[in-house]
Amino acid sequence: MRDPDRHLDPDAVPEVDLTLPNPARVYDYLLGGAHNFATDREFAERMLTALPHARRAAVANRAFLGRAVRACLERGVRQFLDLGSGIPTAAPVHELARRIDPAARVAHVDVEPVSVAMSREILHGVDGTSITAADLTDPAAVLAAPGVAGLLDPAEPVAVLAVSVLHFVADDTLLATLADTYATAFGPGSMLVVSHGSTDVDDPAAAHDMRTVERLTRETSQPARARDRATLRRLLVDRPGHRLDLLEPGLVDVTAWRAEDLPAGRPVGMYALVGEVVPVAGGQSR
Repeated sequence: MRDPDRHLDPDAVPEVDLTLPNPARVYDYLLGGAHNFATDREFAERMLTALPHARRAAVANRAFLGRAVRACLERGVRQFLDLGSGIPTAAPVHELARRIDPAARVAHVDVEPVSVAMSREILHGVDGTSITAADLTDPAAVLAAPGVAGLLDPAEPVAVLAVSVLHFVADDTLLATLADTYATAFGPGSMLVVSHGSTDVDDPAAAHDMRTVERLTRETSQPARARDRATLRRLLVDRPGHRLDLLEPGLVDVTAWRAEDLPAGRPVGMYALVGEVVPVAGGQSR
């Protein structure tokens, strides 16, 4: 494991374009990680100036991920496909899952070179885990990759995690296709876990924050696009070939998803959902 007090050397991943900050590395910085560059830290500090609650939003999103992983395990799911996994520090999925069930398997997937390089270092020698360098918008390549196909049993249920990543897919049609493909690629009882930025929230301040995030991320390698609740339901939940049977409390802000034991806080403008994939009669789902 790298020294958390030392920031990443740019020479460690020479193919990285250092002229643009990257959301995965900015997120790592907001979570207190050291796998980021000066351009990422400068962008994050500008974001924190414009959005003082940005670090709280990152922490809330990561906390939701932990609660969602536990919920999937409670339903008997022991395999996880973590799309846009980022840098697996600060309570990563494999640690969360294997703390509860040491036999759990986690296939991490990311396209960002630093995330992949650091994941390989962190996951080296960790049983039941893998890291795949692939673009989640090419599901055929992701699902056929040795780190996915060689680790996950497609006949068994898999929890597909797309946490704080789908708002980087700008096209609605592509997003719906991705959701359909990943949700129906695995066995009965599979789950879909999503968090997604939105301006369609009850709290005006949170909505304003997400509009600011949209504007700021135009300067990064992956601009974000917020979507409203109705659009997220149409693209992710109520599909022609399948639907998601959402776990309570349904489609809510990440701060409100099964956070009953946590102090109440204002929404952060990120919707959360966890649902079991249910085939629709006459559809194409497995």
